[in-house]
Amino acid sequence: MPSMDRMAEDQAVATSARRAPAENGQPSLRAFRERTARLSLVGDSESPAGSSPLPLHANATEKDTKSSPTSESFKKAVVDRRWSSCWILAAIITSAIWGYITLFLLDTSRQGYFRKRSGVDPFEKWGKAGTGTEKLAWYPTDFLRDVQPVRCHSHNDYWRKVPLFSALYAGCTGVEVDLWLRNGDLLVGHDEASLQPDRTFQSLYVNPLVEILTRQNPHTAYYNGSYNGVFDTDPSQTLVLLIDLKSDGAETWPLVMKQLAPLRERGWLSYYTNGRFVEGPVTVVGTGNTPFSQIVQNATYRDAFFDAPLDQLENSKYDLSNSYYASVSFWKAIGMVLWRGTPNESQMRSIRRHIREAHKRGLKARYWKLPSWPVHVRNNIWEVLIREGIDMLNVDDLEAAARQDWTDVGIF
Repeated sequence: MPSMDRMAEDQAVATSARRAPAENGQPSLRAFRERTARLSLVGDSESPAGSSPLPLHANATEKDTKSSPTSESFKKAVVDRRWSSCWILAAIITSAIWGYITLFLLDTSRQGYFRKRSGVDPFEKWGKAGTGTEKLAWYPTDFLRDVQPVRCHSHNDYWRKVPLFSALYAGCTGVEVDLWLRNGDLLVGHDEASLQPDRTFQSLYVNPLVEILTRQNPHTAYYNGSYNGVFDTDPSQTLVLLIDLKSDGAETWPLVMKQLAPLRERGWLSYYTNGRFVEGPVTVVGTGNTPFSQIVQNATYRDAFFDAPLDQLENSKYDLSNSYYASVSFWKAIGMVLWRGTPNESQMRSIRRHIREAHKRGLKARYWKLPSWPVHVRNNIWEVLIREGIDMLNVDDLEAAARQDWTDVGIF
């Protein structure tokens, strides 16, 4: 058994090694050597029973194996910081969500969803018993009296409260109808699930147009013409009837041409003959599955025209003899416009090239699938397109396009 003096001396050596100045974070080399030499003289057999040898590293004390109050405080501080970060992140996300909702409400109020023109809705009683609208045969006789035509195209017009008439009341000079050939008739709807036997091409579009134009072209002692269009304020303005075929084009298009006969027989369709385009009260344009080959099969006369691809006009066969619109998806041909709402230089070059190529061929340039929200982005794009010379704005919010957003800046 080592003497108590030797054990005390060994402890003193270890203590000295711990207190010796360190270089680069390590104990003194001299103290380490003294401690190692003394231990080698004593040997492991002289260690007290049940005791463990001194740690080789002079800084590794018994306290190192236990958690100190300082380390516990540090761990608590780390946990507190993590929770603080979580609360801050949650607050940021919540603020962003409320900011988005606020912007949506502001844009919605600007869009004029809850505003009615002049506070009067001529279609308020539409479809109600006793009004005659159950069979889609009754319309106000003077609802277009003060309407100013504007260059807007009523996208998916059949979704309006009153197809065709809602667009005309807003001043739109173009309407779009999707047609399906079913059971020998042309039904109107965006998809097959929306088709109804009483919502037909004739009942929603052809017959109402015949009725309007009949009133616009009366046979009296003072007038016996047939070329007035649907708008009282501008009788020379044509109305574009864009027919989007959803069913097979080769089978559907002949029936379309057949059902247009009431307008054709009265001389109300625009036509092309002998190298000359003659604009009438209604201009029929085929898109979707409309077969171009059937549009041009009559080389001497045609009263329906094609919707040419706006981004593929260069060195193409499309011109005023066979087409009227030239259209393309804005998203596909131009791309996304960021929050600032202004197309970049590359996008502006594409827009100008498209419009230039269309006008070179006498065609009306139109983009579909325009951004609809945020409203300031939509409005900025509308303004850019109008100023660059676009011929028709493809719109869903008729009132905003025709009234609220444009009369102030003098574009329309």
